[in-house]
Amino acid sequence: MRDGRSVLVLSGPRDVTADVVLRLLAERRVPVARFDPGTDVHTGAVLTASYERGGQHGTLRTATREIDTTGIRSVWVRRPSPYEGPSGLSDQDRRFAAAQALWGAGGILASLPCAHYVNHPWRNRTAESKPAQLVAAERCGFHVPATVITNDPCEARRFVAGRAGGVVYKPLWNAPYRVDGRPHSVWVRRVNADEITDAVSVCPHLFQEEVVKAFDVRVTAVGGRLFGTRIDSPEVDWRHRQDLMTCASIDVPAAVARAIAAYLAAFGLVYGAFDFAVTSADVWHFLECNPNGQWAWQPADITAAIAHAIADQLERGPES
Repeated sequence: MRDGRSVLVLSGPRDVTADVVLRLLAERRVPVARFDPGTDVHTGAVLTASYERGGQHGTLRTATREIDTTGIRSVWVRRPSPYEGPSGLSDQDRRFAAAQALWGAGGILASLPCAHYVNHPWRNRTAESKPAQLVAAERCGFHVPATVITNDPCEARRFVAGRAGGVVYKPLWNAPYRVDGRPHSVWVRRVNADEITDAVSVCPHLFQEEVVKAFDVRVTAVGGRLFGTRIDSPEVDWRHRQDLMTCASIDVPAAVARAIAAYLAAFGLVYGAFDFAVTSADVWHFLECNPNGQWAWQPADITAAIAHAIADQLERGPES
């Protein structure tokens, strides 16, 4: 099947969140192709780009689609697999193939001349940086808890000991981690000064003043549309035990909405999943923004509204 003005979804075949939006686009008769560049380029898909006088031209051919890449209207960078190279090669050859796929396929897909990105992969990468988030959040008008990032154990102890309200530790990046061979998540947790050992010197650690919160809020931003979800949970990190949390829709204060708009503009994002800790005085403290955060876990009405907003962005294309 040869499609024109297609939407390209970069994600794996088992991404059920992507399926929600793909069904909406199918109902709207918008041509869509799903492509996972980290794996599909090693399993039969063909991606070609030509750079000659007159600009870039290219083709993406999968098992079910053939697409003129210059005519792609939108690219949804959902959850593509890491570029790890094909199995069966030596470690060195696999690393080489993975790097070529990242800079070749990844570079082509990030440079489509007429596409609207949700979000652009390079924008995502920049916006995933916790230090960059903290600087931008402060400039955009959010309330940001006092934070230190350091590999100096003495500095870490001094910061923790000086915060009467308590301090939490957060990983700077959710890297794969295993304990006894099993996948293990590193959650946000409270930390005391006497827990901090010289092991902190191995790498930078993020310590942040704990907000005495009444509840958490997730705000999912899609373009200029905001979807707020109040989260009540006994956990410091509500993601740890989602079976214990309750969720309900909540309005986003105007000042927070303005700060969100400024933050998205600062990073060039269309989509962002913002997390806040809200105090009993109704002060919203910025915790982070995941530029590619999950959203289909929220109440059904909010999930459906977000799905329609994303589908609208993708259908509309670069004019949006």
